[in-house]
Order: sequence, then C-alpha cells, then structure tokens
Amino acid sequence: MSRAVLRPEEVVNLEAWPIADPADPRRAALVGRLRHDLDTLQYCVLPDFITREALEQTIADVRTVFERGYRNRSHRTCYLYKKGDPSKPADDPANIFFDASYRMIANDVLPEEIPIKTLYHWPAMIRFVEDVVSAPRLFPSDDPLQPVNVVCYEAGDCSAWHFDSTSPFTMTLMLQAAESGGEFEIVPNTRSQDDPMTAEVAKVLKGDRSRLKTVPREPGALVIFRGCNSLHRVTEVAGSRQRLMSVFVYEDHPGVIGDPGVNETVYGRSGAAQPA
Repeated sequence: MSRAVLRPEEVVNLEAWPIADPADPRRAALVGRLRHDLDTLQYCVLPDFITREALEQTIADVRTVFERGYRNRSHRTCYLYKKGDPSKPADDPANIFFDASYRMIANDVLPEEIPIKTLYHWPAMIRFVEDVVSAPRLFPSDDPLQPVNVVCYEAGDCSAWHFDSTSPFTMTLMLQAAESGGEFEIVPNTRSQDDPMTAEVAKVLKGDRSRLKTVPREPGALVIFRGCNSLHRVTEVAGSRQRLMSVFVYEDHPGVIGDPGVNETVYGRSGAAQPA
C-alpha cells in the first residue's frame, strides 16, 4: 500500500523553527542567533528540526536500501589523503594516519519520496541555509551520488579526525543515535584559509582535548558547522543500534557534478548506480 508523500511543511517542525516566511520576524531573530553561533563556535545546532513523522518515515526508507550502501573502510590522514608526504617529518599531520569505517548510502539509492530529499529541495530551506551561512546563493548539487546521502555506523565504526573539503560549511541531520559512542567531536578553528596551523592540528591528532567540544546530536537535530576549518570526528559506535546521519551538499553555483575520484573513494563508484 502506497503512503502519502509528506509536503515540506510536514517535514520541518515549523512551530519550533519558523523558516518558511522570510518576512516573519521570528525567522530573522532565528537566523541572527544561528549565524552568531556559527561565527563564534563554528557550529550551530537546531534540535527537533524535523517532525516525528518525517523522522520515522526517513528511517524506514533508509532500512529498505541499507544493504545497497557502500561499506567504506579507509586508512587516511586528516586531510583525507591515503598517502603521506615523505618531505615532512613523521609526526607531521600529513603523515599521521587513522582508520575509519562506515556505510555510505548515496543519493541515487535513496527513494525519491524520502522526506530528507523533500527537505533538501524545498526553496524555503535553501533560502534559510543561505541566510544562516551568509551565502549569496546556494543550489542543489547535480551529482548523482552526493546531494542527499546517509552515513551509517554500526558497532566498531567511527569517523576519524578530518577536515572537510573546501566547502565553507557542512550540514548534517541526525536520524538515529547509537546505543553508546558515536559522539560528534569538533575542535573549532583548527586552521584557516591563510594558515594551515600545523602545530595546532598535530596537538589534536596526538590527543590534546583542551579545546574539544562535544556537540549534542539527538535524533532530528540539524547541525551546520565549518568543517573545512575545524577538525572533527565521530567516536567509535557500540551496541546493536545503528547511528544514522544524513548529509546535505549544496553548491554555490548550479550544475555542479562532484569529482569522480572522490565519489569512488566515498561511495565505491564514480557515477550513478544501475537499477536494482
């Protein structure tokens, strides 16, 4: 039996997060607060961003395609390289490696009617994110794999310390928390566009937790953070319940297709999947 596809207004918890009307003074106040958090903390948190119905439908949809996700295991540096730099010392961040493992469910594997795709493409959502991150314009990615994806962690899985790509922000939505572990840790302002801050990065990689922040991630919480400038990771997951997290990728101009090499590394293939 087919189900009703949720409208955007039924996906977002608009009572708590009035993002739909640009003229709403509550939206302006909300944007100002979130922008301040992003500028000062390097992250902002929007708990209960989606409705319970949208969350439950999304989790159910993810379960139907879970086995089609790519089991990713990697051994790489915080800069996402698989090879070190022999010109640098052994204890340089470019030569410090970590193991990571998780399952990646790509955009083209997820059902088209899944609520997180409705959220991603909603013009009001895109305009809201533009305002929070101070972007002139944002556009959905045209890549078959990247726009909306789900990262699944099972017992023993983790995401090691790393910086994201050059994108000025990263946006994730927690769908399901693990029984234990799976904490999102971030060390704000670990590098800048002009300064790699190698010594500061090395301190974190060698165990310094003096500036570390643990960001609360309850199911339904949206987080926007400066992953390009702040080292971050997901600690090892324990227990039988999977940690499920959706990632949204927007671009600053239309028609962007992702790097096939990056797709091969992250999703196990460079382009669209064959029909199941």
